[in-house]
Amino acid sequence: EDNPFIAGAMHGVGEPEVVINVGVSGPGVVLSAIERQKSHGQRMDFTTLSETIKRMAFKITRAGELIGREVVARLGPPVRFGVVDLSLAPTPAKGDSVAAILEAMGIERAGTHGTTAALFLLTDAVKKGGIMASSSVGGLSGAFIPVSEDCGMVDAVRVGAITLDKLEAMTAICSVGLDMVAVPGDTPPETIAAIIADELAIGVANTKTTAVRIIPVPGAKAGDSVDLGGLLGELIVMDVKPFDVASFVRMGGRIPAPLTSLRN
Repeated sequence: EDNPFIAGAMHGVGEPEVVINVGVSGPGVVLSAIERQKSHGQRMDFTTLSETIKRMAFKITRAGELIGREVVARLGPPVRFGVVDLSLAPTPAKGDSVAAILEAMGIERAGTHGTTAALFLLTDAVKKGGIMASSSVGGLSGAFIPVSEDCGMVDAVRVGAITLDKLEAMTAICSVGLDMVAVPGDTPPETIAAIIADELAIGVANTKTTAVRIIPVPGAKAGDSVDLGGLLGELIVMDVKPFDVASFVRMGGRIPAPLTSLRN
C-alpha cells in the first residue's frame, strides 16, 4: 500500500477508494545539483555533499507535496491525499541515472569499491531532505537500482564494474533488491532459487523490502546484450557462479523465524 511506483499496491485494502499518491523521481535533478556545486570550484566533503543532496530533495519533495494537495483540493471529495514517495527511480535516458549520481560523487564506475557507501550517503540524504518537506512521506522512499533501466548501470556491467555479488551488497541499502538482472538461460533453477534466498535473507536481516526481478535469457552467455526497448532498457547478461547449490536448495523445510529481540 501507499506505493505510487508499484501500481498494484496503490489500492490495497487499507487505502481509500480514490487517492492521489505522488512519486518524486529525480535522479537528474540530484545529479545536476551535485555537478553545479562542483562547478563552483568549492571543495566538497561528505557533509557538504550530503547537504547539497538534502536541499535538492527538500525542494522537489515540497513541490510534489504542494502539487498533490492542490490536485486533491480541485477534485474535491471523495479524493484524498495519500503519500509522497521520495524514491529515486532511473530511466534509460541520459542524465536520469542513479549510477551517474554515484559517479558524480567521485566513484569512477558504479560497482567499484566505495559504491555501497556512496549509495548509503545518497539514500540517507534524500530521505532526510524529503522528510522535512512533507508530512506524508511513504512508499519505499529510497533509491532504485534496476540494472537494465539505468544507462549508467548498464555501462558499469558492460565494463565489469558491477557484478551480481556487488549488486547484492548494494541491495542492503537501496529499495527493492536485484532488479532487471539478466543471467544465462542455462542457469540451473536451484542457482536462481539460491539468489532469491540470499535477497530474502538481506531483507529479513535488515527489516526492509527486497525482491528479485531476474531474467534468464535463452541461449545467452555472460556479456551478451539484449535490447528490451522503451523504459526496460538494455540487458547485459551477467555471470553466475558455476558452483552447485542444489543440495542446499533442495533440503526443503523452512528457515526458522528470525530472532527479533536481542538486536544490537
